This record gives sequence, structure tokens and C-alpha cells, in this order.
Amino acid sequence: MEIVYHESTRIFHLYNEYISYIMMIMRNGHLGQLYYGKRILDKEDFSYLLETCERPMSSCIYENDRTFSLEHIRQEYPVFGTTDYREPAVEVLQDNGSRISDFQYRNHVIEEGKPKLPGLPATYTESEKEASTLRITLEDPVTKLEAQLLYTIFREGGILTRSVGFFNGGEQPVRLERAMSLCLDLPDSGYVWQQLSGCWARERQIYRRTLEPGIHSIGSMRGNSSHEHNPFLSLLRPGTDERQGEVIGLSLIYSGNFRIQAEVDAHDTLRILAGIDPLTFGWKLEPGESFQTPEAVLVYTDQGLNHMSQTFHRLFQRRLARGYWRDRVRPILNNNWEATYFDFTEDRIIEIASRAKECGVELFVLDDGWFGERSSDRAGLGDWKANLKRLPGGIAGLADRVEALGLKFGLWFEPEMVNKDSDLFRQHPDWILETPGRSRSHGRYQYVLDFSRKEVVDNIYGQMTEILSNAKVSYVKWDMNRSITECYSSSWPGDRQGEIYHRYILGVYDLYERLTSQFPQVLFESCASGGGRFDPGMLYYAPQGWVSDNSDAVERLKIQYGTSLCYPISSMGTHVSVTPNHQVFRNTPLHTRANVAYFGTFGYELDLNQLTQEESRQVVQQVAFMKKYREILQFGKFYRLLSPFEGNETAWMVVSPDQRTALVGWYRVLNVVNDRYRRLRLEGLNPSFCYREQRSGRSHFGDELMYAGLITSDETAGQAPAGAEPCTDFESRIYVLEAAGNQDSE
Repeated sequence: MEIVYHESTRIFHLYNEYISYIMMIMRNGHLGQLYYGKRILDKEDFSYLLETCERPMSSCIYENDRTFSLEHIRQEYPVFGTTDYREPAVEVLQDNGSRISDFQYRNHVIEEGKPKLPGLPATYTESEKEASTLRITLEDPVTKLEAQLLYTIFREGGILTRSVGFFNGGEQPVRLERAMSLCLDLPDSGYVWQQLSGCWARERQIYRRTLEPGIHSIGSMRGNSSHEHNPFLSLLRPGTDERQGEVIGLSLIYSGNFRIQAEVDAHDTLRILAGIDPLTFGWKLEPGESFQTPEAVLVYTDQGLNHMSQTFHRLFQRRLARGYWRDRVRPILNNNWEATYFDFTEDRIIEIASRAKECGVELFVLDDGWFGERSSDRAGLGDWKANLKRLPGGIAGLADRVEALGLKFGLWFEPEMVNKDSDLFRQHPDWILETPGRSRSHGRYQYVLDFSRKEVVDNIYGQMTEILSNAKVSYVKWDMNRSITECYSSSWPGDRQGEIYHRYILGVYDLYERLTSQFPQVLFESCASGGGRFDPGMLYYAPQGWVSDNSDAVERLKIQYGTSLCYPISSMGTHVSVTPNHQVFRNTPLHTRANVAYFGTFGYELDLNQLTQEESRQVVQQVAFMKKYREILQFGKFYRLLSPFEGNETAWMVVSPDQRTALVGWYRVLNVVNDRYRRLRLEGLNPSFCYREQRSGRSHFGDELMYAGLITSDETAGQAPAGAEPCTDFESRIYVLEAAGNQDSE
């Protein structure tokens, strides 16, 4: 791992075993991009990679020189209007109305380790030897505005992180109209763009397109990262698949409004921009003030999509998630929401929890409806005190009763929201986001609290702390069920209103930071109507998130498969729910619901008292299976094998770090008849280990399972005879492979 600066050529080279990132200080003082990709050997001069020539109709920087036009040069942090006509990384509005900037190199520092970003989630190191950081300071000579570009290269994996800090060193205020975290100019557009998009109940579906001249973008202007688009992008060279080929992955560690876009110009140069959405952003910097952009993570590999994902998984699991629960297996839980909704009493909750304990469940979670006058979604939000009509002993009393059963106790909050019908709103009607003189829009009969105001965050912090300090709460489900509208804060002046979306998210981060610091052993799970804020920013505070409100096993195949492109299995909240499913009304076998949910944190979203005797027996077996293998399922190396977006079958697997145990999930949506024989090629095994497959009892060497494949044919390959193992729609199997030892094939 090295960061080298060649003084004679003014070239920076960041590299490790996997990647190289090369840039140079150009003659105008700006930074030019030379190379990003597979590791290449270092040398003094790469300046020839910055190609220039005389092109017709180009505007040029220097008198009598028609070759130096920023329109055709790959840059690190470009501005608009000084010969570059592409979209910029930064735009600064000055007092005289000008938006022209000229960020020139001033100095740089190379240091070991990785700095924290003030007030923002970001990846981190636990030792200075894990990473090196380059700080390059650029300055605009007119406004004296500084831009400090941060580059951190990690020792392990093809990982480079980027962010930018601004400091107004001038005498006049300026306004950041655009401040992207990353610009990546690539020499050609020969990539397939792959994004994760959808909507509520079908989040993070995989979409691909070929890049063509013009702009393609994803983003959010909803105040949260959104169900619609995830702050993640991968660029694939044509022919790349899960096992081989070049991939560039990009993830933005941010939970608010964002934009990730690709611009292909007339000469086939590709510009990638990622950062806070500029249409909903404007930040005033008074003299002496600073601003920090969120962190963007780049991952490069030439070994296919699985390798890219595994790099993100390892980084996010161990150097983004933090705290007590980062490396610990997650408790198996039972949540009461789909069992009772708002219709419950304390005794009813204990009845459900008692049965959960009998089945081996470890944690019981009380969902919405426990507080204020909350008997529907029209009242109570903001009043975080127990409804004693339902819970005579309060939260402390209920938690004690649950713990007496031998279970841990968890609780649902939605701290960012308020109902009009609440004491909090009646006392502080000005504490919501609303625009003066305009009508208020509601979502689910609730309004968004103004988390740009410290007194609002302090109030909610005080209420939550009162509960968590006086009751045995081991788990918090943090929900957020409403996007922002009428984004205006009465506590900020008019020229600061462009800051409110971002200040809101900073308030959310502040509340998370304070609560997780005060209650370090409480397991926090983020939720936003399911997957509406499933992003790396949340993972920094809550090591797991509710993947989607849609808990149907068939729908979850696509949702979890797409999510795995970037996010580790340990971060995915996955539950077995009742059938017919409450979102799509589909009936799926109990074993399939569990077989999908195993690949995540695992739990139950139902009343186990309502199951048949046979179903209860299955649940006991499922819980025992998960307890036996959850260390591998949640922290092993994950491989995608068959995509639900490409066929009737889905398959994935996870392998233990020592390669001695592997679990393969295989799923078929619709039944078939007289089908072909099928084999599934596995990944990540030790070729010389002999693995026993538990279902069939057969033993296979790892090389056979990876190259010849595991036989998955069943009775559907012909016509099922009477008495055969039943084959139905929504069928699934878990194949468990255990190595007998490190044996060489004879």
C-alpha cells in the first residue's frame, strides 16, 4: 500500500496489491485524472496519459494554444464555465452573482490511517497500517475558498474512498450550490450501467442499461435515500458476470437526497458524479466556516460481480458497522406487528412471547402501538410514553415480564415523526417542517419533525433515553415512514433554507450517535417503511436494517439478491411471516419462507400460537438450524449462483472462512414437469476437501462441486410417481456441505 508523489512530474500514484489510481497537477493548477484500474507498476512519468490535441469548436485556456481545453480533459474535481461544458463537481455562487471558480493546487499531505469526517458516517480503520490517506488542498484565488480532496486507499481489497471538505478562507460569504463527493472521469464509456431501483415492497431490483451519449442518473429528492433508488452503482465491462470481468462499484455513505450520474460526451469520455443532490442543496459558507461532503467508496476488481460484492461486504461489515454487535451473531426474534397490528394488550403480548420462547426464539419485539394515544396511525407519534391502558406496568413492567420468560425485549420507535393528535404537536406546532403560507402535506397522517433544530433532536433524545434507561430494552427498531415535503425550517433564515435537507440528516445522525454511544449494547435496526433508507449511512449506526416491508419469500428472492450486490448478509433483516402473505397474499411453504430468511438476521413476524402442531415442529427445527449455522450464514463469504432476474430458479451460497462448511440456498418459483436434469456449479470451496452433502449423504471433492456441479434434479425431471417427495410451486432446499478433512484426491 503506497501513496507516492513524483515531484518532477507532479504526479500522484495511489496503489495497493489490487488497484492503481493516478492523477497529476496540470499546467493550470487543476488536477487531471490519468488512470484508475488494475494495479500497474509505479514509475516517474505517466503524464502522457493526459491526452490533448486541437479540436474544432473548443474553447481553450491559454492564449495562442488551441490544445488545452478542459472540455476534453479528464479531471478530478471539475468546474463549469471555464472551457468545460460538462456537468461540474462543484458550483459556487458568489456575492457578485458569478458561478465561476478556479480551484488550483496549493499543497498536499500524505498520512497513515484514515481521518474521521465530522458529523458524518464513514468507513474507518482500527490501525494506521490498514490504510493511507492523501489530502490535496485546492484554492480559488479570487474567493479564497479551499477544497480539500481526501483520498484513502485501504491495504486489503481494491478500495478507495473519496470526499471533499470546504473552508471559506476569504472575507466574503459564498454559497455552495453543488458539492459532489466524487468525480470519476474515465477514458471511454464502454460499460454496462447497473443500478438498484424499485419502490415500496419491491426495493433494490437490478436494472441494467448500455451507456450512450447524454446523461443517465439515479437519485432521491425525498429527504431519504428512498425505496426508489439506492445510492449504489456498478459499471461492468461487456461480458462481465459474477465470476469474471472488470467491475467498478460505487457506494455513497449517505442517507439523504443524493445523485449518482453518468455523462457520456461527444468523444466518448465518461464522467461519473456522486454526492448530495444539487437541486435540493445550497449551503452558505460565511468566512471561517467549513462544510464536509459525504464519503463515496470506489471498488475495482477484474474478478467479476461476486468479488466486488465480497469486497463491499467485508468493508461494510467490519469497517463501517461499529460497536458491540458488529461481529456478533444476531438474536433470533419474534415481532408482533403482523400478528396483532394495533390490537393487543400486555397479556396478549406475553402469550405470544411465551410461545416464541418455547420455540427457541431469543428476542421478543413489541412493534407500533405501545405509546401515547396510539390506537391507529392517526395519533400518538411524538409522545414516547407507554399507554398504561394497554401496558399497565409500562415498558419497564412489560420488559421485566418478557425477560422473566428467558427472552430479551425489543421496542419500536419512529422518532422523526409526529401526529397532529399528540401532546408534542399541541405543545410545539412549529416543530414540523412546513413552508409558511403553504398547505401541509401529510403522509400516513403524520408530519416530519424539524431535525435541523437541536432543541427538537434534544427533546426526542430525552424521551427515548427515559425509556431505554429505565427498562430492559435490548433492541430498538427505528422506523421512518414518511418522506419530506414542504422542506422549510422556521428556525433558519431564508438564505439558509437550502441547507435544511442536509441539516435534517445531520440531526438524524446526531440522534443515532448519542443513543448508540449511551446504550452501546442495544442492537439498533434501521427501518424506513422497510427498505426506504437501507443505505451505508444507516449501517454506520445500526448494523442491520429491515430489508423490505414485503416479507413474501418469493418477492424476497429478488430483494435480497439485489441487496447483496453491496450489503453484507449480516445487515439484512429477514423474517418468516404468515401466509397468505400480508403484502401479496401468496401462500408459500413454511420451509421456503425459512430457507429464504436464513440468509440474513432471521426471525418471525407472526403469532406462533396460530401454527399447527406440524408447523410448530418445523419452527423448532428452523430455530435450531439457524442457531447452529448463523455464524456462517451472517459472516461467511457469500456467492450469488443463479439470478431470480434471469430465470425460474435462484441460488446462492455462503462459505465459512476455513472453507470447511458451506450452505447452499436453492429456490424454484414455479413447478415444472418433464424438465431437464440440472446441476448447480458452486463457488468458494477448497478443491481438495471432501464434502459430505447432508440431504443425499453423498461425498464430493470441492473441485467436482465447483466444476461438474451439485445435482439439483428432482422428480420434475420426469413425471413424479406416487409416493415421491412432493414438488410444488415455491419449492426450495438448503444443501449443507461439511468437509471431512483436507484430503487430496487420489
